[in-house]
Amino acid sequence: MKAIVVESGNLSLQTIPDPVVGDDEVIVDVVAAGVNRADLLQRKGLYPPPPGAPDTLGLEVSGRISAVGSEVSGWSEGDEVCALLAGGGYAEKVAVPAAQLLPVPEGVDLTSAAALPEVACTVVSNLFGTAHLQPGELVLIHGGSSGIGTHAIQVAHALSARVAVTARSQAKLARCDALGADILIDYTQQSFTDVVNESGGADVILDIMGAKYLRPNIDCLRTGGRLVIIGMQGGVKAELPIGLMLGKRLSIHGTTLRSRPVGGVGGKAEVVRQTLATTWPLIDAGRVRPVIDSVLSLADADTAHARLDSGEAIGKVLLAVAPV
Repeated sequence: MKAIVVESGNLSLQTIPDPVVGDDEVIVDVVAAGVNRADLLQRKGLYPPPPGAPDTLGLEVSGRISAVGSEVSGWSEGDEVCALLAGGGYAEKVAVPAAQLLPVPEGVDLTSAAALPEVACTVVSNLFGTAHLQPGELVLIHGGSSGIGTHAIQVAHALSARVAVTARSQAKLARCDALGADILIDYTQQSFTDVVNESGGADVILDIMGAKYLRPNIDCLRTGGRLVIIGMQGGVKAELPIGLMLGKRLSIHGTTLRSRPVGGVGGKAEVVRQTLATTWPLIDAGRVRPVIDSVLSLADADTAHARLDSGEAIGKVLLAVAPV
C-alpha cells in the first residue's frame, strides 16, 4: 500500500507492507485522514508513537472496513466508519482496534468524517470527562479557530455552556462567533484575563499553550475553576502560584489522548463510548458540524503540514487518500 513515510524530517509517498488484522481489530481502507499538530511534532522527532503503534503519521481517518478480526462483533466489511488511532493514518489502509471505531454521523460525508474522531474525543474527554463542564458555566477555549476549538465551541454551546474564545484575528473570531461563541478575544490586542474577569471569570479553561498561559489562566479562573492543559505550544515549565490556587480551590489537569490504552478506566474505548453518547446525537441533529479548512491529496502531505503550521487554518486540514 501507499503511505507517507518520514525520513530525516522529510515526507515522501512510498510503498510499505499492508497491515495485518488482529483478532480485535478491523482493517479500514482509508478515504481521508486528519492532520494534527501531533503529526508535526512526530515529524520533528519530538513526539514518538506509543509502543506498538505504527511509525506512520496520522491519528484519525475515515473510510470503509475491508477486513474484520475474529473477535470483532457489530462491524462488517463495507461499513463506513471514522476512527481514532495511535498512528498509521497517512496510508491507504490501517488496522484499528474495533473499540476505536465510530460510525459516520448522519449528514456528514465520508471525507469530512475524518475531521471528527480526534477533536470529538479530545473535547468530550477533557471538557466533560475531566472538567465536568455544566450548563450555564463559562468555558474559555484557547485557539478557538483551531480544529479542537471550532468543535469545542459547538459542543459547549449546544450543551448550554457559555463560551469565550481567544484567536489572533477578526476573521477567525468572526468564524468562532458564527459557531456559537459568546465572548470573542483577540489576544494580540486584548488581555484575555481582563476580558474574562470582566465577565465574572471562567469556570473551565481548555488550554493548548501550557507554560506561557499558566499564570494568566489561573488569574481568570473563578473559585472552584478547572484548568485542563492539553498542549505545550507556549512552553513546558512555569511557576505555579500555589497560594492563589489553594485560595480559589482550583484544580489543574494535564491530559493526553494518544498514549492512553485501548481498555480500562479512561482508556480510548471508554472515551469513544462517551463521545458517541455525547456528541454523535448533536451531529446527527445538525447542531455540531465538522469545520474543514482544506483538503489536500495524500501526496501533498507536506503542503498540508505547512498549512497547519502557518496558524492560518480555520478548522481541520485533511488529506484525501482515496476517492469516495
